[in-house]
Amino acid sequence: MVKVLAVLYKGGQHAKDEPRMYGCLENELGIREWLESQGHTYVTTDSKEGPDSVLDREIVDAEIVVTTPFHPGYITRERIEKAKNLKLLVTAGVGSDHIDLTAANEQNITVAEVTGSNVTSVAEHVVMTILALVRNFVPAHEQIVNNEWDVAAAAKNSFDLEGKVIATIGSGRIGQRVLKRLVAFEPKELLYYDYQPLSPELEKELHARRVESLEELVSQADVVTVNCPLHESTHGLVNKDLLAKFKKGAWLVNTARGAICVKEDIAAAVKSGQLRGYGGDVWFPQPAPANHPWRDMRNSYGGGNAMTPHISGTSIDAQVRYAQGTKNIIETYLKGTKDYRPQDLIVIDGHYATRAYGADKTTK
Repeated sequence: MVKVLAVLYKGGQHAKDEPRMYGCLENELGIREWLESQGHTYVTTDSKEGPDSVLDREIVDAEIVVTTPFHPGYITRERIEKAKNLKLLVTAGVGSDHIDLTAANEQNITVAEVTGSNVTSVAEHVVMTILALVRNFVPAHEQIVNNEWDVAAAAKNSFDLEGKVIATIGSGRIGQRVLKRLVAFEPKELLYYDYQPLSPELEKELHARRVESLEELVSQADVVTVNCPLHESTHGLVNKDLLAKFKKGAWLVNTARGAICVKEDIAAAVKSGQLRGYGGDVWFPQPAPANHPWRDMRNSYGGGNAMTPHISGTSIDAQVRYAQGTKNIIETYLKGTKDYRPQDLIVIDGHYATRAYGADKTTK
């Protein structure tokens, strides 16, 4: 029989209030009864930090480990090497950068995620965050909860999205959905940067133009949104040097991965006015420490911060999808058929199964 270990975040009373919060510790992806009815062992925990964590103790003889991007159990080389029975790593959601994929390849461990499970959820969050920044929503709302009323203070940093140039770094499943949703706002232009172009038909449908230079892209854009995976070429991609190429006063949104942006450089750019604002939901590490500079960064007007916890991809609808997808991946493994959905595979049989990760993935 198989031992399955899942690292999930605590839901507490919220998990009782909403039983479809499958991504939390209490609701356990909804698969305990299914697994145990077949004689398998299912261990769930939120303890993931340090050598004495439950993750470190239980991974030693686990055959399947499930993690999430929202409370990532970092599956390092050290952890992989001591997990002698480990055969399958599943990301309940999308994004497997918290796993040492090179080490997984070396140990012939399959890595899979539930591709597409939360792309709509994240795309909607991107558009919401863009609007929150451009319309200066957060400071205006803070006036109300603080029993204040100063229209001028909020309006002086509030703009229309219509007529702006909006650019995405990355035009995969999420980037395309962001572009599609932004068409309705009648921007001046929609731009994208990616290592491979979209088809001419899709470019026409999305009203999007490819820019081959990242520096050129950000220099033209009023709004930039990051929608690419985290890998060696994108780690620290948005740093002080690239930020210097941005239009002064641009807005930046990142719902991809926190480590794509250098946190100190982002905070400094917001403070100086090089960025009018920054928003998103991804941090590094997660949970974010209390002294993380993105928690309290502000622009000169006291706004420019539209950060949330990592929630964009874990709406209730997304949780239903990625819980079912996780079950499907585990079920395929237990059957021994290996007929996984091709789009779910990150690593299999000692090789990368996707161009989204790996040493051959480059950012031009």
